Amino acid sequence: MIIVTGGAGFIGSNLVMGLNAQGYDDILIVDNLTNGQKYTNLLDCKFSDFIDKNDFLVQVQQQKLNSKHITAIFHQGACSSTTEWDGRYMMENNYTYSKILFHYCQQHKIPFIYASSAAVYGSKQDFIEQRAFEAPLNVYGYSKFQFDQYVRSLQAKFTAQVVGLRYFNVYGPRESHKGSMASVAMHLNQQLQDTDTIKLFAGNAGFSNGEQRRDFIYVTDAVALNLWFLQHADISGIFNAGTGKSQPFNDVAKAVIQYHQRGQIEYIPFPTHLVGHYQSFTEANLAKLRQVGCQHQFKNVATGVQLYLDWLNK
Repeated sequence: MIIVTGGAGFIGSNLVMGLNAQGYDDILIVDNLTNGQKYTNLLDCKFSDFIDKNDFLVQVQQQKLNSKHITAIFHQGACSSTTEWDGRYMMENNYTYSKILFHYCQQHKIPFIYASSAAVYGSKQDFIEQRAFEAPLNVYGYSKFQFDQYVRSLQAKFTAQVVGLRYFNVYGPRESHKGSMASVAMHLNQQLQDTDTIKLFAGNAGFSNGEQRRDFIYVTDAVALNLWFLQHADISGIFNAGTGKSQPFNDVAKAVIQYHQRGQIEYIPFPTHLVGHYQSFTEANLAKLRQVGCQHQFKNVATGVQLYLDWLNK
């Protein structure tokens, strides 16, 4: 059995689909369906059971799971809102929860592959998986950073595989439930359909209008990295999960306009509340990922956006 926490969420449900494609369907999905819209992400997934997050934690802490039947745990469950400033809530969901699962997996020698985030880098310009390059700008990034630090402190004592994947800007199918936290591609597509106009931030922090750059990674590529590590259980560590090539927001907008063959771009003032808390540039350094042998080739924005919009408009 494979366990996927956050399995009804964006990356989690896509991961379940990726596992299904490789022949895995004995999957336990763990999630919190307070946001009932997420159920649609599971309609075409094959899995053996579903359990609420809180009930799952009780079973883990009381040792009620049959650990001998667990092949791996993919820990995708988290509060992923970069605008959430309730630090107590964030640390409970993203740090304490992760620690409990980490220790359970170590106790029973179960591979543990978890979601970290490029938010740990903050405004740094070099995105290398080392402490010197990490300085999160918000409490979400801090919660991910702190768990990475915890994992590092115990790395010499690992009894089983532990992999942290630092997701950059993931976009693609099954994210509509995320609302304001959904990807740029989804929001720009909706804006164009509603008004024929795409709105991007005007220049800031030395970047021209719409030229703030992010490492946009299509969700199936993020899934492919998870599955690669599942097949390489001898490799542990924290790795960047991005394409290695940043692209400006203008490229996303142009890809949406090209797809629909209509629309224009309008640049709006950069929000004052985001000054000092916004990553204007991200680009994954893939040296560490390549060094361990993962040679996955990533889709660029033009290709990924076309695939995504085909899916959205299907």
